[in-house]
Amino acid sequence: MNASLPVADLPNITPLMAPRSVAMVGATDHPTSFGGRVFQQMTGFGFPGKIYPVNPRLKDINGLKCYPGIKDLPETPDHVGIVVSSERVFDVLADCAAIGVRHATVFSGGFAETGTAEGRERQKRLIEFGRESGIRFMGPNCNGIVNFIDRFAMTSTAAIRGVHAKAGDIGVVSHSGGLGQINVMWRAMEHGLGISYEASCGNEADIDTLDFARFMLHSETTNVVLLAIEGIKSGEKFRQLAAEAAELEKPLVILKIGSTDAGSRAAASHTGTIAGDNDIIKAVCRQYGLIQVHECNELYETAVFLRQRKWPKGRGLAAVAPTGGNIVNLADAGAIFDLQWNPFTAETQEALGKLMPGYGKVGNPTDLTSAATGDQDFYRKALTTIAADPGVDVMIPIVPSPTKKNLLQTVEIMNQCGKQTAMLWVGGCMDDKEFRARDLIGSGVVVYRDATPCTRAIRAGYDFGKYVAAKKSGALTPVRLAGIDSALARTHLQSAGEKITEREAKQILACYGLPVTQEFLATNAAEAVSLAVKIGGKVVLKIDSPDIAHKTEAGGVRLGVDGAAAVSEAYEAIVKSARQYAPQAKINGVLVQEMARPGVEMMLGVMRDPVFGPIIVAGLGGIFVEVLKDVAYRAAPVTPVQAHEMLDELRGKKMLEGVRGMAARDRDAVVDAMVRLSWFAADFSHEIAEMDINPLMVYEQGAGARMLDALIVRGAASQ
Repeated sequence: MNASLPVADLPNITPLMAPRSVAMVGATDHPTSFGGRVFQQMTGFGFPGKIYPVNPRLKDINGLKCYPGIKDLPETPDHVGIVVSSERVFDVLADCAAIGVRHATVFSGGFAETGTAEGRERQKRLIEFGRESGIRFMGPNCNGIVNFIDRFAMTSTAAIRGVHAKAGDIGVVSHSGGLGQINVMWRAMEHGLGISYEASCGNEADIDTLDFARFMLHSETTNVVLLAIEGIKSGEKFRQLAAEAAELEKPLVILKIGSTDAGSRAAASHTGTIAGDNDIIKAVCRQYGLIQVHECNELYETAVFLRQRKWPKGRGLAAVAPTGGNIVNLADAGAIFDLQWNPFTAETQEALGKLMPGYGKVGNPTDLTSAATGDQDFYRKALTTIAADPGVDVMIPIVPSPTKKNLLQTVEIMNQCGKQTAMLWVGGCMDDKEFRARDLIGSGVVVYRDATPCTRAIRAGYDFGKYVAAKKSGALTPVRLAGIDSALARTHLQSAGEKITEREAKQILACYGLPVTQEFLATNAAEAVSLAVKIGGKVVLKIDSPDIAHKTEAGGVRLGVDGAAAVSEAYEAIVKSARQYAPQAKINGVLVQEMARPGVEMMLGVMRDPVFGPIIVAGLGGIFVEVLKDVAYRAAPVTPVQAHEMLDELRGKKMLEGVRGMAARDRDAVVDAMVRLSWFAADFSHEIAEMDINPLMVYEQGAGARMLDALIVRGAASQ
């Protein structure tokens, strides 16, 4: 095959994807049955290897000898397709194991996708059989694969016939056959894109979507991999895939379906897949340089630009057109994706002024007016002049309804202008109505019919290129900061109670260099008064109890307490209120803390995701954090660059920048706390279920931040 596989530590699925021989159990001569459709596609796709139909009721199918069983084959095939009842699958696989078959596709349903205990148990048996026998398999409940490069099809879809059979450089992976092979693969081919490989892997009891994506990623024939997935089984495999995509500079474009409650339930009934938390997946995609889209059409539309594997160095756009309306539309679309229409340099304006006398100052985007219509020399000079401007990273010629000759001349100019280009062809071809955008795309030209998918794809290319550069520079490699003592933190954690108090939580987090307030534990009112004098000034009193997580609700907090009498009174009131709120609660005493001056309140937290492990959370803090839900997520540990990105995602980020006369806050102190907390989360991922720091009080630039409250909840990692 024309691929670079096998690659070290890749799952060896080459015999599955590009076999030399294949058997089909359940093959029939009925074109309307599932087994008949699969066999028809396989034999009609031009596969050069041996094909062995297996069916005890038939002697031959379409001129090929039919065998009664797997054990009757004249050789051991590389790949066996199985279309039989769910119970018979095990007998077929046992026969496969007996003759040394190592790869199979199980089309049969009746497994975990049924949602029944019986179906789940049957899939568990299937997984165990695969492990014991050494057979790697796709499915069950799947619609198979298509290898356009080597002309191998193990699928029922008719979407690979005729013009659609042309091989290309786009890989497609999905859980669903209908979604992956029709909504994505077929429509991509209708769009002019050719496919290298497609896999619709169903319940993924063994080989999963990420395994197939990895195969395609390492293929020399594939430049972009599109994934339409319902869930992710392995966070570690996902991270590894993303790292390899960046190293190879091959984008992964992901459509995550099942993001709503209804969608998640549908995914569970479709393939038995847990859809997963969409907010977490969105954040992790951003963290690891994967491009997430929201509709099927966005998958292949984005691939039109990305398949070049050339990444814009900046966000600067320039466009030229003979009419003004399309320019306005494109300008708006670019702004939506935060792309820039940089003003031209004086040199560029002067050069354009000589080409277009009387126009005065020429803006960006540029309306060439009707003077550009039919005058290719003028058009070439104008486009080339603009492309030479240092503020232009991507050129977008807007073409209305040219002749075929002028259209191809525009493509030639685009190729020669020295910048990345994307044509916006908004009309038709005047002298050849059969000539379409798909014809240009099929020949490798970047062409769009609408402004939004064009600018969206350009932005995706810029983001991926920026991620690749940052990854290569080492800026995205987590580095443990100075001042972290994980051993001491573990000692404190082990000595803490089963329910960790605020005081204990702060002791633990202080070992990671997180900034804490001065505080002491008082066990009686007199001791509280003495400690308040020691701290000096106004103080805060808080109940210290492992059984009271939310102290404010229990009446267990007093702020700004000043003077011996007030401290004594506050101590007694807090203890009384706490005992009324939770009569059975263990009360250690009352914390006496320095009264922190006001600042911007942030919330930092940790949660544990079943797929990606510890997740760091950041947002605006205080009592309204659960109401506002203005938060950002990343998998731990994070780098300072990633922490800054998290803050940039917050709607309330301007609170740190300074609003209504407030001074800018110490953003670097927040980032430092986020990075340190992420290392704590990573180091104790198997012992901590969740935690939060709320609030983290953030002061003026250079004045740092202080952790005023902290909660740590124990919890063993789920298996």
